[in-house]
Amino acid sequence: MGTGRALGWGAALAPALLIGVLVTGCGGSQEDSGPGGPAADGPASPSPAATPPEELCARIVSHWSREALDGDGYGDYQSMGMSNGQYDILREVVDAARAERERVGRRAAERLVDVEARTRCARLYQDGNPTEGPWS
Repeated sequence: MGTGRALGWGAALAPALLIGVLVTGCGGSQEDSGPGGPAADGPASPSPAATPPEELCARIVSHWSREALDGDGYGDYQSMGMSNGQYDILREVVDAARAERERVGRRAAERLVDVEARTRCARLYQDGNPTEGPWS
């Protein structure tokens, strides 16, 4: 084997094939390309709707209520991603759920968590977002 030996056909052809695949793989048909993206002439798909704040509140309160239901304490409300108002709801919901668990059982306590979180968060946001600052 010499040092000045010519490359075989396979070694020379591989980069050309790779470039060909990349170029043809990146292109699309003329029908679905343009400044507006694919099928710009057709109806646009709707963007996802924002989740209402009362629903986000209910989700986060339900989640952390279940976490606290078995624990003996609460974390810092900011580390949980909650406002002060949401944290107040969390403490009330967990207290009620613990009492319900003692009376009826775990499943009833979890149902109460969902109902109370939804009800209390709807009340918190009934007039829109709280305006007393991020901690409300």
